Amino acid sequence: MKTEFSLAQLADPDIKEADKILRACVHCGFCTATCPTYVLLGDELDSPRGRIYLIKEMLEKDAAPTPAVVKHIDRCLSCLACMTTCPSGVNYMHLVDQARVRIERDYRRPVTERALRWLLSLVLPNPKWFRASMHLARLARPFAALLPMPKPSARPALLRRIQAMLALAPRLLPRPGPAAGSVFAASGRRRGRVALLQGCAQQVLAPRINQAGISLLTRHGIEVVLVKDEQCCGALTHHMGLDGDALARARANVTAWTAEADRAGLDAILVTASGCGTVIKDYGYWLREDRDFAGPAARVSALAKDITEYLAGLELQAGSRATDGLTVAYHSACSLQHGQKIVSLPKELLSKSGFVVKDVPESHLCCGSAGTYNLLQPDIATRLRDRKLANIASVKPDMIAAGNIGCMMQIAGGTSVPVVHTIELLDWATGGTRPGDPEPRPN
Repeated sequence: MKTEFSLAQLADPDIKEADKILRACVHCGFCTATCPTYVLLGDELDSPRGRIYLIKEMLEKDAAPTPAVVKHIDRCLSCLACMTTCPSGVNYMHLVDQARVRIERDYRRPVTERALRWLLSLVLPNPKWFRASMHLARLARPFAALLPMPKPSARPALLRRIQAMLALAPRLLPRPGPAAGSVFAASGRRRGRVALLQGCAQQVLAPRINQAGISLLTRHGIEVVLVKDEQCCGALTHHMGLDGDALARARANVTAWTAEADRAGLDAILVTASGCGTVIKDYGYWLREDRDFAGPAARVSALAKDITEYLAGLELQAGSRATDGLTVAYHSACSLQHGQKIVSLPKELLSKSGFVVKDVPESHLCCGSAGTYNLLQPDIATRLRDRKLANIASVKPDMIAAGNIGCMMQIAGGTSVPVVHTIELLDWATGGTRPGDPEPRPN
């Protein structure tokens, strides 16, 4: 793709990177076939190729984002299926991230939308506030049915978004998990030492996921530390265009993890929420121009691993054979398969542990969760969820496994089949407890 940036524009490292990304695009359109919003809506501007044209024009002209640009960028899930499909290696992720920052900086959203986004950016990354908000949502849920159902529209109304939030809120919250700063000793001879990301929403909604990870790791000789002063990874605010907040969180985490690595050593920083893992692996890129943090951030990105990546290097012991023959539909989270290029590894681990693993048809298409997407674009998200559930149902599973809390909550909201994390099944198969009902579901 030909670009027309001025030399002054190209002096900006972000524009220089955008120019490189845009020039890699050859207009082939392969990305349209795997883009969830294009598959649903059939609008070229709701495809990666269409959005690339909009972003190119906005950046080249250094123009304020128009309502049309904002609408189509907001509809992007950042599922990154287009990057898996693209034969030219176009880094759409970094390009759309730039567009979101530009929109947040230069576009004036309606006041109700600004307020909602501000509230989400304040509450979701803070476990204490998020827990409090879930308790409030639980009290409000009985009244949700009394609210009128707005008609689907290009820009969902505030009322529709409130309904989506209440529908996703669990009826009950589990007890909090272990505190930050906790260290879990390895059983027997220590074979390694890792930090385990505590997460923000996950530690409120499903602390059992990390508890299963700790159980499995320590059983196999790995010491686990929950690093003190760790923050939200920054993914939630990053995808809302709040770059300053996201970068501040990244710097705080880099500082905390490198201090822990220097103090007692870390073989890896393990992540059980693949959306977080994709972002942490990108810290090196985020902070590449930061003289003080570029090196440490690259070190952290190199240490970051999805927990299944690390487990692949261990010889998992045989445990309960009660798992044999249990049919598991494996939902491949977009952030894992497209963002981190981890596709077969979780399925292989489950198969070796005795589960019958079934691929889900159209596994490349997003379930509609995508961070805050199912809250901000509930109509499209619901259509994607229902499509995903129909495909899952076709393989007749006993359980559904996924590697990302957002996907788990989204899918569980529409099915009675238990939805569990991959690590919960692996823990059970190697001597841990059987996972129970995975998520309290909406009425």
